[in-house]
Amino acid sequence: MHETDLDIIQRIRAGDRKAFAQLVARHKEKSMALAVRMLRDRRDAEEALQDAFVRAFQALPRFEGRSAFSTWLYRIVFNVCSSALERKGLSTVSLNPTPDEGELPIDPPTSDLPPDLQLESAEAQRVVLEEVERLPEAYGTTFTLFAVQELSYDEIVDVTGVPLGTVKARLFRARMMLREAVGRRLSLETKAFSKEDAA
Repeated sequence: MHETDLDIIQRIRAGDRKAFAQLVARHKEKSMALAVRMLRDRRDAEEALQDAFVRAFQALPRFEGRSAFSTWLYRIVFNVCSSALERKGLSTVSLNPTPDEGELPIDPPTSDLPPDLQLESAEAQRVVLEEVERLPEAYGTTFTLFAVQELSYDEIVDVTGVPLGTVKARLFRARMMLREAVGRRLSLETKAFSKEDAA
């Protein structure tokens, strides 16, 4: 029988402190993706993630289960990474919408990537991932929470503190920017391959 996060948390609270390693293993990969996206440096992301897991362990007695454990954890990761950016004097993800955000009525995609970005080849997937890394901070982080962490709109609101309308607007714009950037990249690379074949 598959053990849920809450089952593991109950074991930890009952004294099985080693069970926390199961939670870490279960959520480390997606937490790292968020940390790397925000900090843009794997070493910094690893340090931030260690800090986040320590904080999560210490705060676990206060976890009430009103949201999924993963959402609660990503909020801690988000806060730790935001603090790390502020210490470096770098801009953190803005929690305030820009004047034109939050006004788009169009919902973002409901799958991990828009249909025209759901590409089969490893090369195309590499291009998509590289372009996600190039997205402006607010859009890239929001898109990562949606596509990688697979959070709902409401969960992203909980993690980032950004209004729901702004979350939807940022996801929509991230999708548009990705479609344009990936299309441009693939077009250029296809032309380059065609020239090589013709040579």
